[in-house]
Amino acid sequence: MTASSVVRRLAALSGASAVAAGAYGAHGFKNSDPDDYQRVLFETANKYHFYHSLALLGAAHSGKPAVAGTLLVAGMGMFCGSLYHQALTGDPALRKVAPMGGVAMIVGWLAMIL
Repeated sequence: MTASSVVRRLAALSGASAVAAGAYGAHGFKNSDPDDYQRVLFETANKYHFYHSLALLGAAHSGKPAVAGTLLVAGMGMFCGSLYHQALTGDPALRKVAPMGGVAMIVGWLAMIL
């Protein structure tokens, strides 16, 4: 299996899980205050999850799909994962991981230039 097809499959799984997470967020937080910080965190994580799932599709067609794909997946895991965690549990223990994930996503986008 080529790196391109692996990254394309990861994009499909990531997109599907972003839809599922968005649906959960829409229904799981519906009785909470719209300005609630946990809801804002969840919506931010879900938005970036979607954007970077689409970016993975582009990474699959870049010159170095394994490099770009790895950086994007790692960045999504660290950034979106830490925000999802805090939104769902209220535990801010992983919040320091989010900036590292953001940097990995930026570098993932730049890796698509290669």
